[in-house]
Amino acid sequence: MKIAISSDEYFPMIDELIADVKQRGHEVIYFGPLEGEKSQDWPEVTLKAIAEVKSGKAAEAIVLCWTGTGCTLIANKVPGMRASLCVDAETAKGARKWNHANVLGLSLRMTSGPILKEILTAWFDTPFTHDEWNMLQMKRVKEVELKYS
Repeated sequence: MKIAISSDEYFPMIDELIADVKQRGHEVIYFGPLEGEKSQDWPEVTLKAIAEVKSGKAAEAIVLCWTGTGCTLIANKVPGMRASLCVDAETAKGARKWNHANVLGLSLRMTSGPILKEILTAWFDTPFTHDEWNMLQMKRVKEVELKYS
C-alpha cells in the first residue's frame, strides 16, 4: 500500500518513520524537508500528502508538525479525510477501529522512537470495525461532510 508522509520540519524521526513504514512493506511518498533543508509551511506540505490520498495515488497519509494539531486540523478540512492526532497506541487503535481514520497525525515534539513504533503497529494492525453501530457512525460523519462542504 502507498502511504503519503508529510512534515513541515526535518527531525531524525522522519527517517525512522519512513524506514519503519517501508519495513512494514509499504511504499512511501514523502513531502517535506530532508536533513539540512529549510522548514516548510505545514498547511502546504500536509495538503500535498492529503492530495495523494484524495486522488487515490496513496491509500493513507501520515502527517506531522510540531504539535500534530495543525497538520491534523488541515487534513480534516478535506472531505473524505478522517485524520486523528495519535500520541499513543490506544488512541491509534481507537481511531482506526471506531473512526475509520485514514490519516495519522503525529507530533514531532511529543513522539519518541519507542512510542512511534507502538503507534505504527497499532495503526497498521487494527482493522476498521464494520458492525451495525459503527457503520451508522461513519454514515453520520459522511452526512456532516456533505452538509457542510
